[in-house]
Amino acid sequence: MIRRLFIAIAFLLPITTTAKDKKISILPVPAFGYAPETGTYIGAVSLFTFNFYNDSLTRTSNAKLELNYTWRNQIIVETEWNYFFKNEGWFTKGRLHFSKFPDRYYGIGANTIETDEYLYNSNRTIVDAHILKNTGNRLFAGIGIKHIGFRNVTPLNETKYPELKDNKSTGAGISLLKDTRDNLLTPSKGIYISLYSGYVFTKQQYAELTFDSRYYLTHRKVTFAVRWYNDLNFNNAPFYDLALMGGDKYIRGFYYGRYRDNHLSTLQAEVRSVFLWRFGLAAFGGLSNVYSSFDRFAVNNVKYNAGAGIRFLIDRKENINLRLDYAVGSGNNSGFYISFGEAF
Repeated sequence: MIRRLFIAIAFLLPITTTAKDKKISILPVPAFGYAPETGTYIGAVSLFTFNFYNDSLTRTSNAKLELNYTWRNQIIVETEWNYFFKNEGWFTKGRLHFSKFPDRYYGIGANTIETDEYLYNSNRTIVDAHILKNTGNRLFAGIGIKHIGFRNVTPLNETKYPELKDNKSTGAGISLLKDTRDNLLTPSKGIYISLYSGYVFTKQQYAELTFDSRYYLTHRKVTFAVRWYNDLNFNNAPFYDLALMGGDKYIRGFYYGRYRDNHLSTLQAEVRSVFLWRFGLAAFGGLSNVYSSFDRFAVNNVKYNAGAGIRFLIDRKENINLRLDYAVGSGNNSGFYISFGEAF
């Protein structure tokens, strides 16, 4: 599990650069850490929050830029964005990612074991972008495109894992979004319902459907959040675009990709509360499963995760937290996470 430790300056009061008209805020954070897959690395993360419009309808947009360099001459570059146009008439979100580093692969299915672990290298490129129009009452509809490329996959294991090889896929689809959250990074009330239905047109053709629903409620400075997420793939998706269990954004406590299959369903819940000054506390947990088809959903394969964390308010104006979480998952899995904003 990748474990990140940001330098202490990030945990105290990070540097904040704000434009004179206070429309742009930049939080740059130096990073230092160690990962079994990469060794020691250094880098930087910058969070940008901005609102260029003087109206009461447009929520604050955000973007993140992350760059890490490892002692093994490996590099990870990623940017993500969520941007509202004036009066929220349009909305765009997306992710650009490039990385070159070794990874762990355990095969496909919910019953893979630790001894199935296989180490491989790859160069990865991910482009995932969506543009949506507000049709009224914060209901957005539009299109999305996604491209994933895995190159220089080595070493090859054609006997045990023939699917582990160079490949790429490009597809497009329809996006629907209902978003009434009060804050994109630290929501405390509202709902979020996202549906994406896409089709990959390259040589290995397949269809995909993702459904993400979230609900937030706050009472006396205690926020309750719940998320039900489904990632469904049909007709032989490649190993890298299957539904993956784990990771900071979806199922904390599992290495991202520890379990993978055609379908993933997960139910996650979290309670967050202000504790003292800028500090807050959180507890979370959930149930998840990967399965090859709907008739093969097995209750005895359901995995649990649970954890707790600390929140530090780094931007009072935009109500943005620095999040530190530790989580455990069934099967002796665990993970430590540091990030801007909430997992969901």
